[in-house]
Amino acid sequence: MIQFQYIIIDWYHKNKRDLPWRTTKSAYVIWLSEVILQQTRVEQGLPYFHKFLQNYPFVSELAAADEQEILNDWQGLGYYNRARNLHKTAKEVVEIYKGEFPSTYSELLKLTGIGPYTAAAIASFAFDEAKAVVDGNVYRVLSRVFDIEEAIDSTQGKKTFELLANELIDKKNPATYNQAIMEFGALQCVPVNPDCAACPLQFQCLAYQNKTITQRPVKSKKTKVTPRYFVYLIELSPSQTIRIEKRKEKGIWQHLYQFPLLEFTSIEEKQSYLASLKSKFISKEYKHILSHQQLFAHFAVVEPSNKIPENQLEIALSELSNFPIPRLIDKFWEEDSGLVEGL
Repeated sequence: MIQFQYIIIDWYHKNKRDLPWRTTKSAYVIWLSEVILQQTRVEQGLPYFHKFLQNYPFVSELAAADEQEILNDWQGLGYYNRARNLHKTAKEVVEIYKGEFPSTYSELLKLTGIGPYTAAAIASFAFDEAKAVVDGNVYRVLSRVFDIEEAIDSTQGKKTFELLANELIDKKNPATYNQAIMEFGALQCVPVNPDCAACPLQFQCLAYQNKTITQRPVKSKKTKVTPRYFVYLIELSPSQTIRIEKRKEKGIWQHLYQFPLLEFTSIEEKQSYLASLKSKFISKEYKHILSHQQLFAHFAVVEPSNKIPENQLEIALSELSNFPIPRLIDKFWEEDSGLVEGL
């Protein structure tokens, strides 16, 4: 156990990336970085981290901000529930804890949007509580080093890994150890083609000895991906205005804005509609993959209807950037807005 700790921490000191949230004990800054980096690569999340810290340097300012403003700043990161929970958590910290994050793992868990991983990260990084973080990187490292066959997405598997992680943690230096094992998984013990020859844990790694590296970690559940077929209607007027609507129903992209949307039950139904549509322009098909859904979308420029529905706004083309929109629409607009504006 001590040897494992020593090797991981020694590797970390030699190889760690210089990241801004690693030089602070601020629970707010650490929490912000952890939420932004969930399901997001560091390279993608870093600009958002700087933007949020600049726009909301204190948790009180984030709590007081308008939700639409936060969603706008979040645009492009995806998983917008994280942004909404970010706002809820900030409000709870201000209203219940007078602007100071609770200092223990158990108290942090009571906050909206903070689960076991995030609570452990804040508790250990900000308050030096000896609580192990268990994220995807940690699952991968432990499952390989100890050649664990239990599925990481099973109830028993999660318990097994959490117990092992908390046995291994350096109780005198939990913050550095937690950072070290996560960084080791991110840079050294990577998901595909890890450089085992250069790994300092090679002689301890049971999966390496048993030639099961590619089989670890084990997952029991396969995510069912549902296809959805969209056609967005860009109702372009002669004065270069378009119409947008706010998504109010629960599900993907709640409270974000979009062009009026038609959804079809099958690809055949969608193709039949597009073939009959009188349109100035129909885009290529845009594919967008979410955790449980795969979206297939076309964008069509059409004549606006005479009456604007109550749930829609009419805005100038140039104003679209003022509204938080899903990444799918943002991607289309990045590539094809020039074509739309030229019609």
